Amino acid sequence: MATATSLSNKQKQYLKGLAHSLKPVVLLGANGLTEGVMAEIELALDHHELIKVKVPEEDRDLRELIYTTIVSQSGAQRVQVIGKMLILYKPSQAAKITLPRN
Repeated sequence: MATATSLSNKQKQYLKGLAHSLKPVVLLGANGLTEGVMAEIELALDHHELIKVKVPEEDRDLRELIYTTIVSQSGAQRVQVIGKMLILYKPSQAAKITLPRN
C-alpha cells in the first residue's frame, strides 16, 4: 500500500485525471471547518480514496489555512487545488486506486 508521505508528479497527474469527473463530496457550510465536516471528509476518504472538497471561503489566505488544516487532520495527500476545490487522496485498506509507479 502506498504511504501517505508524498506523491510523485506522475502519480499526481494520474489522480488529477481520475478526479476530473468527480463531484465534490464534502461542501463546507456557513460554520466552516467543524468536527462534523472533518468526520465527513474522513468517511469519504475511507470510502472513495480520492475526493473533492469545496471550500466556498472568499478570503484566499483563510481558504489556504482551511486546506492545510484538512490535510494535516485527515492525513490525506493534497493532490490539487482548483479555485475553491481541494482534491485529496488517501489510500484505504481496500486499496481501490492503484497508483502508477514513480
